[in-house]
Amino acid sequence: MRRLFGSVRARATLGATLVVAVALVAAGAAVLLSLKSNLMGEAGTRAERSARAVAAELAAGRPYDKLSGLDGDDGPVQVLDGKKRVVAVSEDLEKISGTDSDRVKPLPPVAAKGDDDDDSDDHEESLEPGEIAGESTFRNGSATIDGETEDYRFAAVEVEAHDRGRLKVYAGAPLAAEHGAVQSATTVMLIGFPLLLGVVAGVTWLVTRRALRPVEGIRSEMAAITASQDLARRVPEPQTHDEVARLALTTNETLAALETSVERQRRFVADASHELRSPIASLRTQLEVAAAHPELLDLDGAVEDTVRLQRLAADLLLLARLDAGERPNDAKVDLAGLAREEAEGRTGVTVDAEPVKVAGSRGQLGRVLANLLDNAQRHARSAVTVSVRREGDLAVVGVADDGDGVPEADRERIFERFVRLDAARSRDDGGAGLGLAIARDVAVRHGGTLTAGQGPAGGALFELRLPLA
Repeated sequence: MRRLFGSVRARATLGATLVVAVALVAAGAAVLLSLKSNLMGEAGTRAERSARAVAAELAAGRPYDKLSGLDGDDGPVQVLDGKKRVVAVSEDLEKISGTDSDRVKPLPPVAAKGDDDDDSDDHEESLEPGEIAGESTFRNGSATIDGETEDYRFAAVEVEAHDRGRLKVYAGAPLAAEHGAVQSATTVMLIGFPLLLGVVAGVTWLVTRRALRPVEGIRSEMAAITASQDLARRVPEPQTHDEVARLALTTNETLAALETSVERQRRFVADASHELRSPIASLRTQLEVAAAHPELLDLDGAVEDTVRLQRLAADLLLLARLDAGERPNDAKVDLAGLAREEAEGRTGVTVDAEPVKVAGSRGQLGRVLANLLDNAQRHARSAVTVSVRREGDLAVVGVADDGDGVPEADRERIFERFVRLDAARSRDDGGAGLGLAIARDVAVRHGGTLTAGQGPAGGALFELRLPLA
């Protein structure tokens, strides 16, 4: 059963069919009740009309055996006196139920008006001689006329006869038409409802299948992408402009982001391997030469290569943590104090800072300032200026130098990993090309931005913007 209804199409079909079934049952019951009520009301109206016709004759003083309504053509009629004794009945009436008496033979009229009044109920309507009661009562019963038994709707009407006292006239109208109509409607519903439910189920199955066909296309393409590991492929996007189309669009955007991330990771690994190869090879060469010729050992060069290797490894580890989604803490950091600490001991660096606090990692933000200062000192002619100020709800840190600046076309590319604009300079002078990439990644992790522009002295200006604590 779980496998049978394990698909969205099966569940949607079952749900739609059940909803329609409940609606049909409710509507069918309402129709049957309304039909039965209307037909019952019509039968009661006919019965009341017959009863009042007989009551009018009795009010006019017509004898019992001369009553026109006793021929049985319009239905059974029974007349009772004040003591509920039968005084007149329809012709050929063999059996009756649903009235105050089941007798079908009239009794001799022996009651007087005074006697009838003594046995009358206190709650009966007070009538003048020859007057017919305005209200009628209705009951369901049955009667057998000339050997045929049917169900009837009986109407009871009271009349005050001049010389016979209070009389009650029962007249019945057949319910065969009502029963036949209700039975026919029930039969139609019992046959039509299952057919209609079958049509609803089939249409829902086909429509759902058509609606979910793009989803199956997306699923199969995703399975193929997973099997082939080709992130350049994309799922088909239906031109329906609905939820499925938006799902396909979002899936393709996710695949594009994943492809970019994987490609970036591959370049990162390749560049890291390339960058690590040079200091390791240099250090190995120096150690091999020292092992063969101890007098030729370049200890300073070995230490320099080791330090450079250590810094590169630290940068790579930090980038790996940032790529893994490491989030900074919420400690408050004084950017002015941090800028003065990082500028201390550096030649040609001046700091102009006002107290500004942000939330984040003091170590990571210090690394950003250190990288920006290293980059500025590397390209400055003589001076580097650090400014810390407040702009609205942002803290702005600016690092400017008086060097040649960064070409406008390269002001975004310099934040890519392992990018060095000056291809002629050595790796020792230019670094590995990770400082600015690390600075921007840390800024983004702190909810800020890092941009490059032109400084007041014509050199480069790097501005770090972070939300205030």
